[in-house]
Parts: sequence; structure tokens; C-alpha cells
Amino acid sequence: MSSAWARTIVRRLHGEYPDCRCALTHANPYELIVATILSAQCTDEMVNKVTPALFRRYPTPAALARARQPAVEKLVKSTGFFRNKAKNIIGMARKVVADHGGQVPRTMEELLTLPGVARKTANVVRGTCWGLADGVVVDTHVNRIAKRLGLTRHSDPVKVEQDLMALLPREEWIDFSHRLIRLGRSVCPARRPRCDECPLRPHCPRVGV
Repeated sequence: MSSAWARTIVRRLHGEYPDCRCALTHANPYELIVATILSAQCTDEMVNKVTPALFRRYPTPAALARARQPAVEKLVKSTGFFRNKAKNIIGMARKVVADHGGQVPRTMEELLTLPGVARKTANVVRGTCWGLADGVVVDTHVNRIAKRLGLTRHSDPVKVEQDLMALLPREEWIDFSHRLIRLGRSVCPARRPRCDECPLRPHCPRVGV
């Protein structure tokens, strides 16, 4: 797959979704990092239903750091894997308070030390909150559609990200993921993709498959 092919896909996605943004509702980096942790194995729509009550009760990292896990579990239960997620967001908040003065750190290295935060979450927070591009966010939609479009032959998110970083201009790394996720939700779900409605139909090697 050539960079020229990838840039063609980028242009078509930009034309279709010019104002595409992160779908997780948030007001600051703290809210986004919590929402992103909760979004693992869960839809953004469900996370957005859960977080308003969660943030009303725990509006800051300091408040969440003092939380009791059973109370947090109750609030995030509908996101699935709620015990581990509650443990992670409380642990994240405690480390943010203890090591970073209550402010979510900006660097990739510091973010990756926080409980529940892997590269995908760190990329989401750095890209969305501060416009800092270290890589490409690879969620289930990006992973599936990038392979469908021939942008990668891999399924491992780390390898998919490496392939996309090599193909895409750095200035597109942040927005490309948001647009591909939007495409996945709107016309290219895992089952029964609606190829006739897809803006990438002329460029997709698996139309109708």
C-alpha cells in the first residue's frame, strides 16, 4: 500500500466528515482519560450515559482518588468489566494527585505510568486535549477498517498503528482515527457493511465482501 493511496483515503474521509471529533463527552483531560478507560470493550454511547453521574459525584482527580471502589463500581457497572475499570480509574486518579499535583500529565511517558492507561488511551488524550500526535489511535473500528481498506495486513493494534504512521502524514494522525471511527459506526460496521453508501467505495478492495 502506497502513501499516495493512503492520502487519497484521507482526502475522501475529510470531505465526508470535515468536523469529526472525539465521540466521548468530556470537559477536560481528567474527564476524557476516565471516559477512555471506561470505553474499553464498551460503546462510546454507553460511556456517555454513565459519565455525567460519575463526574457529578467525582468532579476532580482528588475527589475520585478518595472514592471507595464499591461506590464507583455501581456507577460504571453498565460499561462492563466494571470492577477492573473502577479499580483503574481510582488508581489513575490517586497517581495523578500524588505524582502530578492533580493535573493529568501531558507526556506519553508519564501517561503510560497511570493505571488503566495504555498507548491507545494516551494517544486519545494527547491528541484530543492538546493536539499532540505521537501515533494513531487504533480501536476496533480503526483496526477492522484499516485492514479492509488494505492499509495494513495486521490485526495486532501495535502493528496496525505502525503501518498507519508510516503511510499517513503526521498532521493527519489525530483526525484520521476520528473519521475512520465515524465511518465504522455510520456505514461500515463489522457485520453487513453498507457499501453502497460508503464514500470510500471507489477505493475499497473489499466492496461487497
